[in-house]
Amino acid sequence: MQNSTLYLQRLSELLKMEYEAEKEEFRVQTESMGIKRKIHRGVCWHPVKIERSYYNSLNQFVVEITRHTDEEDIEHHFEHGKPVQFFSLKSSQATRETMGKNDISYYTFSSSVSYVDGERMVVTLPSSQTLVDLQSADSLGVQLYFDETSYKTMFHALNDAINAKNNRLAELKDVFAGQQKLQKRTFSPIQYPWLNKTQENAVNEVLWAKDVAVVHGPPGTGKTTTLVEAIYETLHRETQVLVCAQSNMAVDWISEKLVDHGIPVLRIGNPSRVNDKMLSFTYERKFESHPDYPELWSIRKTIRQIKENKKRGDNIHQKIARLRDRASEIEISITAQLFDEARVIACTLVGSANKILVRQKFSTLFIDEAAQALEPACWIAIRRASRVVLAGDHQQLPPTIKCYPAMKQGLGKTLMERIVENQPEAVSLLKVQYRMNDAIMKFSSDWFYHGSVESDASVKHRSVLDWEHPITWIDGNELKNQANNEMDGREEGAEKIEIDFKEEFIGDNHGRINKAEAELVLLTLKEYIAKIGKERFLAERLDVGIISPYKVQTQYLRQQIRKREEFHAYRHAISINTVDGFQGQERDIIMISLVRSNSKGEIGFLSDLRRMNVAMTRARMKLIIFGDKETLQHHSFYKELISYVEKIQS
Repeated sequence: MQNSTLYLQRLSELLKMEYEAEKEEFRVQTESMGIKRKIHRGVCWHPVKIERSYYNSLNQFVVEITRHTDEEDIEHHFEHGKPVQFFSLKSSQATRETMGKNDISYYTFSSSVSYVDGERMVVTLPSSQTLVDLQSADSLGVQLYFDETSYKTMFHALNDAINAKNNRLAELKDVFAGQQKLQKRTFSPIQYPWLNKTQENAVNEVLWAKDVAVVHGPPGTGKTTTLVEAIYETLHRETQVLVCAQSNMAVDWISEKLVDHGIPVLRIGNPSRVNDKMLSFTYERKFESHPDYPELWSIRKTIRQIKENKKRGDNIHQKIARLRDRASEIEISITAQLFDEARVIACTLVGSANKILVRQKFSTLFIDEAAQALEPACWIAIRRASRVVLAGDHQQLPPTIKCYPAMKQGLGKTLMERIVENQPEAVSLLKVQYRMNDAIMKFSSDWFYHGSVESDASVKHRSVLDWEHPITWIDGNELKNQANNEMDGREEGAEKIEIDFKEEFIGDNHGRINKAEAELVLLTLKEYIAKIGKERFLAERLDVGIISPYKVQTQYLRQQIRKREEFHAYRHAISINTVDGFQGQERDIIMISLVRSNSKGEIGFLSDLRRMNVAMTRARMKLIIFGDKETLQHHSFYKELISYVEKIQS
């Protein structure tokens, strides 16, 4: 049992360590890192071109910019709400490779991302005057800025929870710490014939909970299906609920599923994927579609024109004041109507601090992908709710933390994990998976879930090819040695294979690469598609995911896939990404390149087994793992996994 207040005070101290570490990283990045390196890390666009500017429906002045790059494989981290900083080059002669900090001039005004769509980004500016400054730049770029606001919001939320006394927030604080017994409603369980028994139980536990409920969903067990059903049933008893997640992508995913279920959703903030369906339920799009919006737009335009003309009449201030009062009246009226019509308010955890939610309170808060959310971020939204439902899997991807000491001292422990420990009776484990061949699922079930996850009959024996093993382990060094041994005693003068499957370190951001292993992945993929047959592969729309824990390895693989003619017909069916990029996704065939191969047996962050759990469980029918057994088997997990695969193949 924990003292809830002392725990949160300690958590605030750890968050401060993370804040300082990230702030310092940003300082170093700004002062010493070249533009080319920033681009490759996904934190910078350069060069960018200004396309157009306008006032959006929220009366914010925005500018649309586009980037031009030949390097299609470079991902970026720009998304709605992220702060950004514009810069220009002082010297037109400078290149990406040669320019240093003295060649770059940063603009001092703050901006933020409205939305990103491919190579196009819309950025909110503080005023129209700042656009003039940007238009004068010879060579314009934009980079992510240190997110001071998110940290301030988290500190404020923690402070509210620490100081909470004699109210609902104080009660929840004690419940989460195990200092207060869970309270439950009592009514007969409801049957849901379309759900399995563990899903049905989870929905009922959500409905019974007065304080907190946890839906623990291992890979492929239908967590989202269960959560949507729980929200739907809750809305039979409550007028409106708040649904949050750590990332915009996770909010988009659950929002889309709720909309498909016929539930009216109001999305606060812009989606990570910009299309008509996703935009249709955003606050901004609904706001500008309201019948009263043309009048509001006209009033705002009039106010701007009066200011621009700078004519000073006797009653100009009074006129502007009257217009602003009318504008505020319309804004409040439209917002109130939009909230009245919505059954679900959806946003990120940090986004729940949005000013349009200031006076909003909710009976129930649902937090999806709760195992990826920092606990301080959860408290931002918890302040608005009477009870909390968390859904996720703490055996999959953890939160992203920059400060290693802070992580080791407890910042890495999520609120979901804490509740699982302190209030185990609040947890409902989903136990039937609908994604993977049973052999692919079983190792994950045994290692991470005490063997409690079972395969549904519909997927138990699914496979791409008849009679093949569902899991294959390929070791480049092992293949090389076998081939060389077979050459012994044969024709004299036969040259042995000298390919080196050792990893290389390229210095930036855990930049490990194993080009020989990457080539082996591509060769194996080519041969496997040929084995399936081109016609069948395309006709059945089979898809392939290539995963590596190392970003630089995925970039190299993308480059090679793009270059090689033999993969041209299949490029639409091949996805290459890091483990984090594959969270929540699945493919028919998954190939994992583990990269690490060295004489010391060092495996770095491959020792974070939760990432490996994610990678392994993306495959529906076939899993192929590429890795140096000699290096990896020093770790008990990989030793067991190698042994498991060898037993399957024997």
